[in-house]
Amino acid sequence: MSIRLNPYLNFDGNTKEAVLFYEKALGGTLLGMMKFGDMPEDPNHPMTEDMKERIMHAHLQVGDSELMFSDTYPGMPYQPGDAVQIAIHPSDETRAKEIFAALEEGGQVLMPLQKTDWSPLYGMVKDKFGVTFQVNVPMETGCV
Repeated sequence: MSIRLNPYLNFDGNTKEAVLFYEKALGGTLLGMMKFGDMPEDPNHPMTEDMKERIMHAHLQVGDSELMFSDTYPGMPYQPGDAVQIAIHPSDETRAKEIFAALEEGGQVLMPLQKTDWSPLYGMVKDKFGVTFQVNVPMETGCV
């Protein structure tokens, strides 16, 4: 059983600019960038054209390390000092549930663990120290 950790940087509408900046400044390689508009539409939560252009997820390889990025969803609170989260990628769902339960003790669940279009199990939790973690079980295809 393995686990990986990486910083996850959040921005308020300028993620694409930030990713391209870090790619050049750090000599990184862009592994992927997905907009909110690339996901299937949900009639219960329609998106504006501006929202569709925001980056839902970007992945940058820098040497042996990885950085991940996302824009906030419009209306979500954004504090530049709180823009770093920790993404955890346990190799299986059982371990993901254990980690999530431990982190939520005394903390706050921001998004319960659930199946998403990119993960069999994904959730967000802010621990009792105010650190936000994204728990993400990678798809079998290797996509993070």
